[in-house]
Amino acid sequence: MGKKKINVAIAGVGNCASALLQGIEMYKNSPENVIGLMHYDLGGYTPGDINIVAAFDVDKRKVGKPLKEAIFAKPNCTTVFYDNLPDYPVTVQMGPVLDGVSEHMSDYDEDRTFVVADEEPCDVVKVLKESGAEVLINYLPVGSEKAARFYAQACLDARVGFINGMPVFIASDDEWAKKFKEKGIPIIGDDVKSQVGATIVHRTLTKLFENRGVILDRSYQLNFGGNTDFLNMLNHSRLSSKKKSKTQAVQAELKKTLSSENIHIGPSDYVPWLKDNKICFIRMEGRGFGNVPLTLEVKLSVEDSPNSAGVIIDAIRCMKLALDRNIGGILTSISAYTMKSPPVQYTDTEAKEMVEEFIAGRREH
Repeated sequence: MGKKKINVAIAGVGNCASALLQGIEMYKNSPENVIGLMHYDLGGYTPGDINIVAAFDVDKRKVGKPLKEAIFAKPNCTTVFYDNLPDYPVTVQMGPVLDGVSEHMSDYDEDRTFVVADEEPCDVVKVLKESGAEVLINYLPVGSEKAARFYAQACLDARVGFINGMPVFIASDDEWAKKFKEKGIPIIGDDVKSQVGATIVHRTLTKLFENRGVILDRSYQLNFGGNTDFLNMLNHSRLSSKKKSKTQAVQAELKKTLSSENIHIGPSDYVPWLKDNKICFIRMEGRGFGNVPLTLEVKLSVEDSPNSAGVIIDAIRCMKLALDRNIGGILTSISAYTMKSPPVQYTDTEAKEMVEEFIAGRREH
């Protein structure tokens, strides 16, 4: 069993939060069934030690509702793989909307999109302090630049660790990193890299080309799905940070990066009936021995939100270890392991080794 509870707050009670909470309860109640975890025991902490103490959202079907009810409310559509959830003593609080909801979302059916509650935002810093939260996970929609920075600042003010699971550059921004370092508050980011998702598969294949002496000339990664994330990203003005995050994650595996016209990575379309299933197509064109052409194509189909939840469970527990050890600022190893755009890019193999050293106490961060 773990040492003690890890008190966690969530900003954005969407599909990712739903998958995370289902997973926490499933692994807590079925310790013999630990399939799908990268670590069951991490530094003495198990998934069941994660304790949700606060939650923020802006949707009228979630705000003011018990957390147990809110994570299954529309427009959430991820697979329900474990429904035996406790009656959490947590009511979803109204967060600030800011730029969290794109205008085009109002053109779609309520069952598919966000419906903003007619409520005044709560005092997020006060809620974080009173709840006893040690860590806040940012699960806001892509493009929520102002809202993401609001929650980052709230963590600084409330002295709460910050896990930035979406593509707004905070951990990888020198100014923000300095703020967390100066206050001695740990931060992990940016933009969660799913367990076996499009980014890590594309990175692995890119590294394979490099390791085997194949020159990669051009590549694309096309993604589509039916959850609110893909609907939100139909507004291409919200996509610049997402495309940058995904692209640099792949480029980091190349000694010589590709020109912008020879690499295209990013969300492509919204297909409602896919719900939380994500489809990814990767194509890589290169040259091998004798300058002879080589082409590789891959299709990945995966439930998007559980794919990210397994990674976040490790990020939460590594942050708790940092808090236990009084380590503040960027947590370099777990950021490289779990995020697309960490402050410092390492290969996935290097990052895994660094995380194991951090867990064992042989590496500070």
